[in-house]
Amino acid sequence: METNKEKMKKAAFPVLLVLTGLVTSMFFVYLFAEIAEEMLEQELKTFDDAVIGFFRAIESSTLNQAMIFITELGSVWFLATLSIITILTLWIKVKDKWGILFFIIGIGGGGLLTRLLKYYYGRGRPSINPEIDAIGYSFPSGHSLGSLIFYGFITYFIIRSELKKSIKWVAACLAGLLVVLIGMSRIYLGAHFPSDVIAGHLAGAIWMILSILALEWVQWQTANSIRPLKTIREFFQHKF
Repeated sequence: METNKEKMKKAAFPVLLVLTGLVTSMFFVYLFAEIAEEMLEQELKTFDDAVIGFFRAIESSTLNQAMIFITELGSVWFLATLSIITILTLWIKVKDKWGILFFIIGIGGGGLLTRLLKYYYGRGRPSINPEIDAIGYSFPSGHSLGSLIFYGFITYFIIRSELKKSIKWVAACLAGLLVVLIGMSRIYLGAHFPSDVIAGHLAGAIWMILSILALEWVQWQTANSIRPLKTIREFFQHKF
């Protein structure tokens, strides 16, 4: 039989994980709210203009083609295709039903969140170009939000796998770099203001963290008979 102290040690990790994730999410919510407020009050114009000016200064035909290719890696059709492949892989190879469920919640919820935020803030784009998905409202960047959630989830699944640590590190770094490049491509191509991209990354990070936290909590509860909150409550009741 496990003692209360031993149960407490096992229960502490998931609770600490959730608390850390929630605090991080709250911090990102604060940053997003600050950016949104400054955007509405036109206080980001100097920043946005300076970054856009830099990208215009380095324009070239070669860079144009590279950015068009990169931006497609965060497009709806591309991420939707990769999401289907990911779901099939999770089901066929590892039968990870919880992973599939929360991955769908993460991707689907991210898409809904993008629409809600865009319509709520109603910010116009720097330029309209249907060829690079530059239509509709601008704030926050859907490419930035969606790519962070998708590639973040893929990184999570890779880290949870049995692959070598070196492969996990490389995958995490490449995913992070790709998310940043996709955001940069949206600014370079005139589809978004820089503040749209930053806001998209923040909103995507918030939703991804919450989705993964929920997944971790459910998986931990399923794999263990110990109920973290109940165990901690009983521990402190016994202690005091």
